[in-house]
Amino acid sequence: MTHAHRPRDTFWAEAFAIHGSVAPVVAYNTLLFTLLALLVYLLDEATHWINLGVAVAPYEVAGAALGLVLVLRTNAGYDRWWEGRRLWGGIVNQSRTLATSALSYGPDDPRWRDELVRWLASYAHVSRHTLRGERDLPSVAALIGPEAAARIAAARHMPTAVSLEIAALLRAGVERGEAHSLAFLPAEEARNQLLDHIGGCERITKSPLPRVYGVEIRRSIFLFLATLPFALLPRVQWLTPFATLLIAYPILALDQIGVSLQNPFDPDDLGALPLDEICASIEAELLALSAAAPSAPRGGPIS
Repeated sequence: MTHAHRPRDTFWAEAFAIHGSVAPVVAYNTLLFTLLALLVYLLDEATHWINLGVAVAPYEVAGAALGLVLVLRTNAGYDRWWEGRRLWGGIVNQSRTLATSALSYGPDDPRWRDELVRWLASYAHVSRHTLRGERDLPSVAALIGPEAAARIAAARHMPTAVSLEIAALLRAGVERGEAHSLAFLPAEEARNQLLDHIGGCERITKSPLPRVYGVEIRRSIFLFLATLPFALLPRVQWLTPFATLLIAYPILALDQIGVSLQNPFDPDDLGALPLDEICASIEAELLALSAAAPSAPRGGPIS
């Protein structure tokens, strides 16, 4: 077992990690609730003739209910994250399938093979930019040229525009009589699957969890944490601010995690999928596959 995979090292590294943690995001709100608890404690100390403490039993029930709702919301966000990862896994697999079919049974023309692979690698980059609402395509321009990239950027739906270019190349290979016609069918099916996968990703981005759900959850969090110090006073007294801190942090962290997982394609979210790395991997694999692929068998199409 390598040093990087030792459980003890992983625990301590992640326990005190800042990068990839929600701690910086929720620190401000956590501090506010802690200061509110401190204010309640100081007010209780200054007003001995008034007992500010309340029974803790209602908060035990409310806390359990609030925790359950937060877990359900986090699970809903994780389902969206996992579906996004599964769809991008499909883009990776179908890109390999299409490239393998085209290179194995397509025309024995280096220019055609290189052009097909570059357009196919561009599809992943264009899909990434589409999900992020971006129209600047430097990675695509490096593959297919600035003019072609500008044409794709001007299209209403960029992945479909790239898919049409790939279809034109496949059709040209068959019409030239240099590609097996039966190989066209699995390649075309893989191309259609690529469109299905990006459609599934767009469904995630365009259908966030209902706003009323988030509003009511955060309102409940505020009411719970703002009044919690009154229930902690009789039990922990001067430790009320510290106890509030320990309770507020995980509640606010779970809330933020649920929000961050809703859109797994936004690079600014903590739960964002590593789309840059995935697209770079697809491009590298396809270009390497094109360079290493044997020449396609010659002969007319299979009928």
